[in-house]
Amino acid sequence: MEKLKFFGEVLGLSPFKERMRQAKIALFGQEDVPGSKFGLSSLSQMHPIVSPKLWLGKYYIPRKAIISNLVNHTQTPIKNGWSVKKTQVRDFRGNRLTYDSHNGTDFAIPVGSTVCTAAAGEVVAIKSEFNRGGLKIFIDHGKGLMTCYAHLARALVEVGTVVQRGEAIALSGYSGLDALILFPLGIPHIHFNVWLNGEPIDPFPYDNKVSLWVNGALPIPVAEEAEAFPFQPSIYNKNRVEQMIAICKTESVRDELSAIPTLKERAAQTIIQMNYYPTRFDERQNVYDQEYSRTPCLDMPFDRAAFDGIVFLDDL
Repeated sequence: MEKLKFFGEVLGLSPFKERMRQAKIALFGQEDVPGSKFGLSSLSQMHPIVSPKLWLGKYYIPRKAIISNLVNHTQTPIKNGWSVKKTQVRDFRGNRLTYDSHNGTDFAIPVGSTVCTAAAGEVVAIKSEFNRGGLKIFIDHGKGLMTCYAHLARALVEVGTVVQRGEAIALSGYSGLDALILFPLGIPHIHFNVWLNGEPIDPFPYDNKVSLWVNGALPIPVAEEAEAFPFQPSIYNKNRVEQMIAICKTESVRDELSAIPTLKERAAQTIIQMNYYPTRFDERQNVYDQEYSRTPCLDMPFDRAAFDGIVFLDDL
């Protein structure tokens, strides 16, 4: 396979003028999107001992992905802007491996690693936004569940591709503004979001809630002999989708969503807007046909030939 282009793919800086325009949105905000919040506590995202090897495409610990951030269970109000500060933080273990606005799981891995789908599904969107996680792939897994894989270098699938459990979907990088700001001390990782009924959730077990990882409490890659869970596309409530589009405060986004011809694509793009730009919506509704419950169905989103498990950064 062709070698990754460092500036264009790994950092996601191409096209440069568009990426700088998007960077200004993150730093200074725009219509209905407040600027991001940084402080001295944001320096905790620098890992000078771990990062260099990962940037060079090497393991820090052989065959292990390092969890560098978890979902924050005590988030600051999103109306105040995306905060990379650590002012009120608690991960699912009761520890502080997260920051104020963090709503996903960060898997720190060598640049150029193969990223796999965490469950069977359909690729419903691929977006590249320097201000919001760089190159991202969104997959519908049915039953109200969607996952997003951010900071990618290169997509290996297209919108509409139906992927089987554990299938390769991308090569990892660290595309996006935070990598540019923190390079070379920022830790290359895949930001992994899980959304159920259109809302961000923590896939790890907490407060007596069931883990979404097939293996139990902690994720591992899918085994070759593992059962192939069948995929059935999610079903959407057309009226609720239209209501959420009408609620969107940003006219240009509202018009863009309304113009999408199919309900499936319109619903998926609305969910993406609700989660990546939540301040554009004063209220939220479940756009699926029903309320779905947590069900263990996710594998660690990497190739079993390269990884066999995870370690937490604060345990190193």
